[in-house]
Amino acid sequence: MPELPEVEVTRRGIAGPLAGAQVVAARLGKPLRWPLGCAPATLSGATVGGAERRGKYLWLPLAREARPAGGLLLHLGMSGSLAWLPGGAASEPGPHDHFDLVTDRGTLRLHDPRRFGAVLWSPALDAAPAAPLLARLGAEPFDPALTPARFHAALQRRRAPIKAVLLDGSVVVGAGNIYACEALFAAAIHPALRADRISRPRAARLLQALRDTLARALALGGSTLRDFSDVHGGAGAFQSQAAVYGRAGRPCPRCGAPLARRVMAQRSTYFCAACQRR
Repeated sequence: MPELPEVEVTRRGIAGPLAGAQVVAARLGKPLRWPLGCAPATLSGATVGGAERRGKYLWLPLAREARPAGGLLLHLGMSGSLAWLPGGAASEPGPHDHFDLVTDRGTLRLHDPRRFGAVLWSPALDAAPAAPLLARLGAEPFDPALTPARFHAALQRRRAPIKAVLLDGSVVVGAGNIYACEALFAAAIHPALRADRISRPRAARLLQALRDTLARALALGGSTLRDFSDVHGGAGAFQSQAAVYGRAGRPCPRCGAPLARRVMAQRSTYFCAACQRR
């Protein structure tokens, strides 16, 4: 599933080409998770603003003369990716291409084999239907307001295993499965440790490890485990440099003990039982 690094890589890839572009047409393929919420033809003539990201959602503001402002909220789901096809000669959409936003600069295309993604019209980020979806999200990991003290206080209110808390995104967004495994290893915290039993120093170490992990993933273009590619079709490289993810049975890079794999919160979890303490 595309996580925060992959979505941010996508945002950076489309922000420049789309900012100021005028929508010529929109095309819908097979139904996605939710209906678009407006007739595709009503998007024509709108001017695209700067692409934004909140958690794993992308927001494309659209401005239209004599009509209310609004925008498109996009989610890549389990297997989606966005492609930027410059110019006016985009290829015919394939069977897994379910949304095209055609502009005077090129076409933004959503490719989603499993169709868990979404493209949703909303009059604003703080209005329905966008607002209820975003309201449940935790803090952005790089937000200066997310101090170690606030992070620790939020963990103290959760009795679930720390791996599950990181994955659900209610405390901090962006820690998908691979990044949660890597951050917990870097912080030497066992993934099954209850969140409310993590001390303040260990919480500070985990927050820094999460930020370092996500920053490194961004620098490497995210992770491509199966479907993800950036807007130009390139693959991410973080997975090839992971310390524990996908390395069960291999020596721990810190202590040499065999790395373990266990299913937690219905996801494969990789860790070192010897040096990640409960």
